[in-house]
Amino acid sequence: MFDVTAIGELLIDFTPAGLSEQGNACFERNPGGAPANVLACISRLGGRTAFMGKVGKDIFGEYLKETLIRYNIDVSGLMLASEANTTLAFVQLNEVGDRSFSFYRKPGADTMLKSSELDYGIIGDSKIFHFGSLSLTDEPARSATVAALDYAKEKGLIISYDPNLRPALWNNLKHALEEIRFGLKYCNILKISEEELEFITGMADLHTGSLKIYEDYGIDVILVTMGGEGCFYRLKDKNGKVPTFTRCKTVDTTGAGDAFLGGFLYSLIKQYDAKIQSINTDEIERILLFSNAVASLSTTKKGAIPSMPQLHEVNALVSDIP
Repeated sequence: MFDVTAIGELLIDFTPAGLSEQGNACFERNPGGAPANVLACISRLGGRTAFMGKVGKDIFGEYLKETLIRYNIDVSGLMLASEANTTLAFVQLNEVGDRSFSFYRKPGADTMLKSSELDYGIIGDSKIFHFGSLSLTDEPARSATVAALDYAKEKGLIISYDPNLRPALWNNLKHALEEIRFGLKYCNILKISEEELEFITGMADLHTGSLKIYEDYGIDVILVTMGGEGCFYRLKDKNGKVPTFTRCKTVDTTGAGDAFLGGFLYSLIKQYDAKIQSINTDEIERILLFSNAVASLSTTKKGAIPSMPQLHEVNALVSDIP
């Protein structure tokens, strides 16, 4: 059985890698895509994962497939498209390692996944099903994602959701808001940033914004990442904050939110067998301490998937708390 199966985008992150002899910017090819990043994190920690999606039948798609295999992610649900190329993202980093993106996805192979190409056996053989909003931007991937979600819900899986707002990949922000809110109807676990919380609810306050989402959608666990401040959580009518590990030197924050969620899902499964309905505040704060450690360590290296830490590294950081 798989601990986590995810559907969505698998792409290339071109990450800044210094200057050439002529003074031109160089970019390093790195595997990425938020759902795949989450799975890579879980696999690096020791979990069993599977990916469902589509890449181009090109050098980048072959590289991404080989990468997933190398990270022990099951690829039987990964399709190769001849009708579109692998999606590319060029990442720019500022002086503190925060990133912005430029995408080449008109269309990208990840948007071409069809419902008829889904292997429902993979979903049914999983504990948690994870998705993001970027597989809802275009057809036919949107219909495929909804079909997978309906099946996962019917089978009683825990459903995890990271909206991962990327305005450049939507027709407009109204469309983005509609589809992101649509995804909220399915999930038991929601991971969002402070900016995404405000985008969804119109509220910047963590308490009132998360309460609004809980009251509207009944989501069991709401996690709001706060960068260097750690994270905020809402567990139904209870909430709190868990600080992060500031002594880790940040090099690149690409994939840090995915590492956080991967750490959360891994710990939830290994410690509590994904039984989120019975988790109390003390238990979720222990899980989030672990998740923050995973995220912090992921920022100490460049790239998303290549930066995911191993379990012994996370345990060493957590055990070193004064």
